[in-house]
Amino acid sequence: MAFDVLIVDDSPAMRAFIERVIDISGLDVGKRLEASNGQEALDLLHRHWIDIILTDVNMPVMNGEQFVARLAEDEVLRSIPVLVVSTDGSEHRVHRMMSLGARAYVKKPFSPEQLRKTMEQLLGVEVEQ
Repeated sequence: MAFDVLIVDDSPAMRAFIERVIDISGLDVGKRLEASNGQEALDLLHRHWIDIILTDVNMPVMNGEQFVARLAEDEVLRSIPVLVVSTDGSEHRVHRMMSLGARAYVKKPFSPEQLRKTMEQLLGVEVEQ
């Protein structure tokens, strides 16, 4: 079963890097959508079903906190697992994002293995390497 992924980050380079990591992870990925902020991501989510969301925190227009909070308010969208990928790994930030509805948190820089394992846990799959 292919999993559809939404990558939300204001850095095109980081979105491309995350996509490359996903490519080499062995996860069966179908659609890959990208957004540069939370508002763009919400607009995409109203048109496409996604199996997992990877989001940054610090973004223009609608930041990661606002985005995750909006997802939690929506009866349908709140079921999508959200993985926060951010340079801010402070205990306060991690706790805040998890309390808003994120299901996991990975601090940048991260290893491809760390990202793969976290995505597997959220999707409930295990990829044989």
